[in-house]
Parts: sequence; structure tokens; C-alpha cells
Amino acid sequence: MKHLSFSLVRDTVARLFREACYTPGREVDEALARAESSESCARCRLALFSLRENLSAARELNVPVCQDTGMAVVFCEMGDQVVIDGGSLREAVDAGAAQGYTEGGMRLSVVSDPLYDRRNTGTNAPAILHLSSVPGDGLRIVAAPKGFGSENKSALRMLTPAAGEEEVVSFVLETVRRAGPDPCPPIMVGVGIGGDFEYCAYLAKRALIRPIADRHPDPRYAALEERLLAEINALGIGAAGFGGSVTALAVKVEEYPTHIAGLPVAVNINCHAIRHAEATL
Repeated sequence: MKHLSFSLVRDTVARLFREACYTPGREVDEALARAESSESCARCRLALFSLRENLSAARELNVPVCQDTGMAVVFCEMGDQVVIDGGSLREAVDAGAAQGYTEGGMRLSVVSDPLYDRRNTGTNAPAILHLSSVPGDGLRIVAAPKGFGSENKSALRMLTPAAGEEEVVSFVLETVRRAGPDPCPPIMVGVGIGGDFEYCAYLAKRALIRPIADRHPDPRYAALEERLLAEINALGIGAAGFGGSVTALAVKVEEYPTHIAGLPVAVNINCHAIRHAEATL
């Protein structure tokens, strides 16, 4: 068995949220630079240049890249040989989120009750924790803060089994078209296909932590990702909604077996600040 201390897990979660909010990966810079070089719309090129300047300034000034530092979302893959001493994984994740957001001076956006009281928790905790049990003695932690300007534009639809690729593509395009400039394009689009009502939404969210440049291992889904990206960019929304040719930086599709009677599809949209950071203990 591998023993990890509660404080190590807590402090790691806290560090990852600060890293994600302050210094998005260089892959984001590179994707924005590619978009800027290929964009024909002058206003959109200026918007893309400004977004890159903002990322650079956040790193240099040690401030969050966006005022909406998001809801704390954590993906954990916990080996079956891992034991956390001094508390549970849930407790360590929530404590780490609270520590990272309060000590990092990041906006606290979580309310304790969604419908009635809506009182700020004052810590940005509790986090959303997605936990997978895997073989081994490692604990992989991915912190993925999610702003709600883009989250609010996400959608889910229970298609019929007779629905094919065309209906899936139509739903994704409809969702992005309705979102328009609100999720701060250029966006990244996560698409979950299969599972059930809640699992396809999880797949769509998980898709957003994949590297921007990677390809789905199944050539059919890789082709679907490419098709969706091309058709989303043909919508003409563009960076900051100025009507250019780059509305999305990437589209990622995740799939899972489903019931014979359904075809669940979820679309989770992320703004241009594709924020996540990870560590393995």
C-alpha cells in the first residue's frame, strides 16, 4: 500500500488551482497564435492578439487570467493501493480548493444552496469531485476550474437510437450557435456521447482536459472531431463574436457504451482560457 498524507493531497490541490487560474498551459498560447495567423478578420486578429497579451500579463503579474476563477472541478484517478492518512480524499480536495482560492486571492463564486439561500460559502468549496478507481499506487489529480460564462451555454439532449451522426452534429452546432459570443470565443468544445443522462455530461466535461492538439484514438471519432471543428468555425461567430473564421480552437469527443433505447449527447463549452493543471502523487 502507498500512504499519502492528507496535507500533501490538500496542498497539491491548492497549488494546482492557483497554477490553472494564473498560468494556463503554453498550449493555449500556441493555439491562439495559430488562430491569429490564420484569421482573415482584422478585428478578430486584434481580439486574439489581446487574449494572448492577457495570458502573458497574467503570468508576469501573477494574477488570474480571468476575473471568473470558476467553480472548483477536480478529476482524480486513485489507485487501489493508495491510502490517505488523516482524512478522506473528499475532505482533502475540499480543503485544497478552499486553501487555493483564499490564499491565491481568487474570486469566491460558490453559494451553499442553489435555489433558496444562495449564500457565498466564502471558500469556493465544496468542489465538484469526479473520482475513478484504477489499479496501482498513484493518485492523479487534475484541477479544472470552470467559469460559468461558458458553463451556462452547455446543453444535453437525449436523442433516439435512430439518430445518426447528422443529428449529433446538428445538436452540437445548434448549441454553439445559440451560445454566440457569450462564452468568450474562441472556445473549446467537449462532446460526450453515450452512457446515460448524467454520464454523457461527465464525458463532455472530461473531454475539456484533453490536450488541445491530440486526436481521438478511434479514427471515426477523430474524423467527427475534425468535422465538428470545421463546421463550428464556419458559423462565423469568431473571436469575441466579431464574425471571423476561428470560433473554436478544438473539439474533443468522448464516448461510452449506452442503452439500446437511447443516444445521450452532451455539449460542454469552455472559453478561450482552457484552464487545467495536474499532478500525480
